[in-house]
Amino acid sequence: MNKLYFKYGSMGSSKTAQALMCRFNYIQKGFNVLLAKPSIDTRSSNVTSRIGLTAKCETFSPKENLIEFFNKFNKESKIDVFIIDEAQFLTKEQVNELKEISLTIPVLCYGLLTNFKTELFEGSKRLVELSDSLMEIKSVCKCGRKATINARFVNGKIVLEGNEVEIGADEMYEGMCYNCFKKELKNNGCN
Repeated sequence: MNKLYFKYGSMGSSKTAQALMCRFNYIQKGFNVLLAKPSIDTRSSNVTSRIGLTAKCETFSPKENLIEFFNKFNKESKIDVFIIDEAQFLTKEQVNELKEISLTIPVLCYGLLTNFKTELFEGSKRLVELSDSLMEIKSVCKCGRKATINARFVNGKIVLEGNEVEIGADEMYEGMCYNCFKKELKNNGCN
């Protein structure tokens, strides 16, 4: 169905794996899928999950108009579905553009809701405001509770200071419940 979808979760919740499985399902049924991610994610030219699923994707810059980006690929070969990974890195305007695209085809966005300071990312905030469908992809903390915090670690210590965007994965971030997050802050002398 033609809608703007936002599927979000904490670090390690298999957001990318689910995006790649969704892509596979559409392709298997004969649909043409445009898979893309913001160029700010410089880890790979592919979309790659922690469990080893991977697919070639297109990238776009923060200044790029996503309607023009989409139209470029749609002219080459009609696009039936648009899937975006790392959607937290979208700009507010790009989310507005995705909403327009979603009037004609399904647009599925996968990403984090909040940064390591527990604040909404710009793209995530706008996706919450405009999406027709919001779905939390749940993950667990090491204690067994639901992980909701994307804790950042530097030299093994949790931090609350620094740039909003630091590209990394398990070596730098951990999905945690709020209780464990607060305990970790206290243990490291952070308030």
